[in-house]
Amino acid sequence: MKKQQMLLTGGGLVLLILLYFFGKTVSPAKSDTAKTNVAPVNQVVKFDDLLVKAKEHISAEQNARLTALENAVVRGDVKEQQIHVYHQLARFWADSAHIFEPYAWYTAEAAKLENSEKSLTFAAHLFLDNLITEGEPAIQTWLATNAKDLLEKALAINPGNDSSKIGLGACYMFGNISDNPMQGILPVREIVEKHPENLYGQKILGLGGRKSGQYDKAIDRFKIILQYEPKNVEAMLNIAECYELKGDKKDAVNWYQKARDLIAIPEAKTALNKRIEELKH
Repeated sequence: MKKQQMLLTGGGLVLLILLYFFGKTVSPAKSDTAKTNVAPVNQVVKFDDLLVKAKEHISAEQNARLTALENAVVRGDVKEQQIHVYHQLARFWADSAHIFEPYAWYTAEAAKLENSEKSLTFAAHLFLDNLITEGEPAIQTWLATNAKDLLEKALAINPGNDSSKIGLGACYMFGNISDNPMQGILPVREIVEKHPENLYGQKILGLGGRKSGQYDKAIDRFKIILQYEPKNVEAMLNIAECYELKGDKKDAVNWYQKARDLIAIPEAKTALNKRIEELKH
């Protein structure tokens, strides 16, 4: 999928601008695989089903290559061999097929076998970063469940890693895996109360506030980020969107303009200028 097509599927100006400005946090573009057969939130999404849909988007030659790699996993009787093949499968889906879900899945399978904090957290954040921008509840749950499993394994290795604790909290906040969102919010809040300079934690709480409609609280969190990073465009865009969502067009325009002035990408500037003009009328 071309990047421009990917942007149009995300919805929301902030998401579009962030993808243009920062790029995806993983190499392949996120595919339409999960979108072609969206399940209700209470239906479990299985990787096998996602894989079947993903294979519909690759050529016969690619399918043959993929089958050989999949058979190599079954034959591999040594852990290191299996890790190597899982990495090959991940690279195939990233570099050749450009489909996110199997790329993340096989990266995670390799990480579980390696069982190092570095590999587990890397794989977890593939799921987490896409969880934040995913709009389908059932897929959100699939992403959050996988990220949670990896982060719990990472925390078993290093229980003091605040980033992993925050990531785990995000799973509960955005992944529909608990009826009690406070289960995710409280640990993150405790971390940022002790360490207000933890901007990842501030961001997650800000996004959580925006999701729950607590726009003023969300704005406060993003403004804390700007105290430490005055040119953080992502924070500015989120503030602008929160003001827009609460009906404050004047402040929304002000923050969209601040973000626009820091962005050099013409397409992003055009999108922001269009939104600014719409809000002025």
